[in-house]
Formats: sequence, structure tokens, C-alpha cells
Amino acid sequence: MAEKTGEKLIVSNRRAFHDYHVLDRLEAGISLQGTEVKSLRMKGGMQLKDSYIDFEKGEAHLVGAHINPYEMGNIYNHAPERPRRLLLHKREILKLAARVAEKGLTVIPLSVYFKKGRVKVELGVCQGKHTFDKRASIKDRESRREMDRAVKDIRRA
Repeated sequence: MAEKTGEKLIVSNRRAFHDYHVLDRLEAGISLQGTEVKSLRMKGGMQLKDSYIDFEKGEAHLVGAHINPYEMGNIYNHAPERPRRLLLHKREILKLAARVAEKGLTVIPLSVYFKKGRVKVELGVCQGKHTFDKRASIKDRESRREMDRAVKDIRRA
């Protein structure tokens, strides 16, 4: 289905769904250098672990994301963990910055993908989970797996 819509997933931040409750989602463009795009087209070119969105001087920046240096690059290769500017409308930036100012909310990247040849970032307005919330999520996931296995075994019989 991703092929029909012109979307190709580059990387997904699975850790985000474990550590945070995602309250809202938003799509943004990202300003990249040429070697960064080439590196993303190669398999496994990016890591979103411990990355977040920082609001400064009316702009939004992706901080802590690691894009591997392009192997065929030369002296003009990019810095792997430089802050990258996100392409959002001014009203969207102000709205997100106001929500981050609320207690306990943060904006983190959930996934990065190509959409019609452009690199897009899916942002999530998130609230941190407590330890007991994480345990409850794991328990729910395991119980769903057990039910699916039981249904699958019944269908076989």
C-alpha cells in the first residue's frame, strides 16, 4: 500500500511508542543537504533514538537525529548529528511551542519517510509514560498475542 501512495518508510521511532503516549500527530518537511538525502536513500541511513524537536527563535529544529555520512561523499560530506530545520508554517510552530510549554508535553519524531520524492517527518506531541503505564502496555500486547495464537490454533484444528 505504501507504493501506491508514493511513500517509502526510511525509519520509524519504535522507542517513542514505548516511552510516550502520542496525543497528536503532524507532518513536516525537513531541510537537508544533498549528501544527507543520498545517505537516506541507502538502506539504514538514519537513527531517531533520543531525538526531539527544539523550538528556538520562531523555528523548529530536529535535534539528536543521526544520519550516517554518505559513503561516496567527499570533503563536503555533512555532520552526522547536526540540528536540522523543520519546514512548518509559522502558526503550526507557535501552536506546537505553546503545547510544549504545558507541563509534561514534548514533540518527538515518530517516523521519517519519502513522500513524492521529498523527505517528510511525522511529529508526535507526546506525554511521557510512567513505569506502570509501560508495564500495562507490555501486558496488553502479550495478552493480544496469546489470543491471536489461540484463535490461529483453533482455525487449524
